[in-house]
Amino acid sequence: MTSAPPVTELFLLALILIFSVPYLVWRLCRTDHWAPLVVVQIVAGILLGPGVLGAALPGYYTLIFTPQVIGALNGIAWWAVMLFVFVAGLELDFREAWRSRRDTVVTAGLAMVMPMALGAAVAAALLRFGNPAAWMGPKGQDWQFVTGIGMACAVTALPILVLFLTKLGILRSPLGQRILRYASLDDVIIWGVLAVILLDWERMGRQAGFVIGFGAAVWAVRRLMIAIPKRDRWYCALVWLAACGFLADWSGLHYMVGAFLAGAALDASWFDLDEMDQFRDVVLLAFMPVFFLSTGLRTSWEIGGYAIFGVGLILLAAMVIGKLAGVGLAGRILGWKKGDATVIGWLLQTKALIMIIFVSVLFDKQLITSATFTALLLAALGSTMLTIPMVSSRILQMRPEE
Repeated sequence: MTSAPPVTELFLLALILIFSVPYLVWRLCRTDHWAPLVVVQIVAGILLGPGVLGAALPGYYTLIFTPQVIGALNGIAWWAVMLFVFVAGLELDFREAWRSRRDTVVTAGLAMVMPMALGAAVAAALLRFGNPAAWMGPKGQDWQFVTGIGMACAVTALPILVLFLTKLGILRSPLGQRILRYASLDDVIIWGVLAVILLDWERMGRQAGFVIGFGAAVWAVRRLMIAIPKRDRWYCALVWLAACGFLADWSGLHYMVGAFLAGAALDASWFDLDEMDQFRDVVLLAFMPVFFLSTGLRTSWEIGGYAIFGVGLILLAAMVIGKLAGVGLAGRILGWKKGDATVIGWLLQTKALIMIIFVSVLFDKQLITSATFTALLLAALGSTMLTIPMVSSRILQMRPEE
């Protein structure tokens, strides 16, 4: 009887699968126009998870993805997603949002409220006409479930949006900067609402202490960042990130709420813009694929694939219709030129990582079931795959902005 391979070898085999499979599919099938590498990596995570590979080849799956290997991968995934969310918070530019506050508030508000309302309606229908236990987690309350699903439908994936704007060549253009402002304000509101959803009334003392302590710590860290040499800021930022994640999790919130707040508390101008772009790209390339696999491990088809796919399609429709309707209404109110609302609406509806991260938090806290998580994951994938095909031709038709 042969002994099982060492954990280190199994871990490296898992990494080979994680990094090679999506890259080969993306490169050989030339999916970049309709399915960027990020999307292919997420799909690969689902395929390598227990719902597909585990069901088809249970022997190979249990051999490679042992509890020790999954534990090691989860550690990388936690830190990867904290880094990613931290950079998303760092991207926020509150000063520019304030200078264009009417345009920003009207657009971001409508772009969030409309899909949130439609998503919340879908969630309420699942509770009213379906089996609540199949969709709502054991620790969830109706208002948490409905609000959480609604906010998930309103999310814009800010880091992926940056990548798409870069790919389309409009990141530094006036249009690109407008889109980033809208997405940034929505991100602040959405993470704030998530913190409210996650309030643990048994830990209110800890959470109040976190809020008070965070305010004092922000004042101290900002003074420190200004005082230290520029070369030391990234290192100090990582210590700050880990501390915020730990304290947020300890207080009963989620470590990702802490990660976002850690980034939002700092000024992007303190860091070199090219270095920040490179940092985000390295995290996306070297670490985030591990998070995608851990996402795939959470997928479930227990209540039937047709039901999950059906709910996923309904949620996708709520996301897209709500975002386009909200941005279209904002364009009418603000008198935008023809074509702007369509392009902005399609770009803002991309969900990808931030929505997956958002619903991962809901799943971790047992506010939603694995079936709901899977339906939302499928909707996020569909949303992201639609973005570039729907926008690229419209960008070419638009007049370059002065």
